[in-house]
Amino acid sequence: MTAMLSIGTIVLTVEDIARAADFWRGALGYVDRGEPSEDWLILDPPDKADWASPGASVALSVTGYPQHYPPRIHLDLYAEDQAAEVRRLLTLGAREVDWHDYPDDADWIVLEDTEGNRFCVVDTGPYPGH
Repeated sequence: MTAMLSIGTIVLTVEDIARAADFWRGALGYVDRGEPSEDWLILDPPDKADWASPGASVALSVTGYPQHYPPRIHLDLYAEDQAAEVRRLLTLGAREVDWHDYPDDADWIVLEDTEGNRFCVVDTGPYPGH
């Protein structure tokens, strides 16, 4: 059976759309789909031909709703060089999340964007011994 649904856009609630857009453009290399409005912007992978092309987009929405802490949903971003990506994301404005529940063998680090939306940077590099 063929899947009937796919993820097209992930919507993140933000307070400062310009600041959030700068962060996510820098983090993912995404580009604006069109002109941003005061409360909405969609960012696409740079090679996305149209709305139905593969690859999830990220939309930024100014809603005025308070953030839920901890958030009930987060993104997992894959990185072959986790340490380098974490350093790069921190220079873009990400913040480390004070979270002490990592298991000893954790392959992820929890960060949040400029608006408090959490995401994990997951190490996809080679496993030791492989």
